[in-house]
Amino acid sequence: MNLLSLINDRMPAFSKGQKRIANYITEHYDKAAFMTASKLGSTVGVSESTVVRFATELGYDGYPKMQKAMQEMIRDKLTSVQRIEVTKSRFGNEDVLSAVLNQDIDKIRRTIEETSREDFSRAVKAIAQAKTIYIFAVRSSAALASFLGYYYSLIFEDVKVVSNYGETEIYEKLFRISENDVIIGISFPRYSNAAIKAMNFASRRGATVIAITDSMASPLCEHADSVLIAKSDMASVVDSLVAPLSMINALIVATVIELGGEVEKTFGNLESIWDEYDVYSNKSEQTDHF
Repeated sequence: MNLLSLINDRMPAFSKGQKRIANYITEHYDKAAFMTASKLGSTVGVSESTVVRFATELGYDGYPKMQKAMQEMIRDKLTSVQRIEVTKSRFGNEDVLSAVLNQDIDKIRRTIEETSREDFSRAVKAIAQAKTIYIFAVRSSAALASFLGYYYSLIFEDVKVVSNYGETEIYEKLFRISENDVIIGISFPRYSNAAIKAMNFASRRGATVIAITDSMASPLCEHADSVLIAKSDMASVVDSLVAPLSMINALIVATVIELGGEVEKTFGNLESIWDEYDVYSNKSEQTDHF
């Protein structure tokens, strides 16, 4: 049962104070999800200990577990306007820089804890053996697809980044995908319907499907052979992509290690080309004009 179902089921047995909490969560769970137990208590007019007992009464192992359940409920439901409102209520007059960076640090820590090493290893091996690698992402996640596509295009011969196309164009890009290929789908709340459909299409064609998403509850997981969890649950107008980018960095590094000397040769050739065409600045060779 989800949180609202639990509350509805047990409402008749709640005390007067617990009913205040229950009614507030039912009507304003988008705001309650980011309140401390103390803040929620003061908002509805009960003590912090009453809020904690309320969470325990519902079967949660403390208030943080109930808070996480509320956050799960709103991950993919908030509109942009609601995200702005939540952001204002969460940060207020805080040091926004410290607050946001600390939350991103927490997301990376949770990503380390929740990502399956078996899925990660399986994904790397599939990528290394693929004939063609498709990378699919739209909207804000398209930046991640571009980053991953840039490095994989240096390593592999056939990499296709599919992002920010119309629905017809998406299937035109994917229609040759087969059992010899891999598709890496990237999407976070609010989940893209285009990404879900693309993953389904690729799976039906027999391709190996890798999902980079924030939760096992993500609709991308339904068709995925490997799921790489990267936490991105900041309910503000801006999607936090720090942990997903770290996951992609790890994926690139692991792929290079998996391929071994083959990649070293490729980058050796690239370095020669970059030197020949003066691609990168070499400050040590520049004259001091001051």
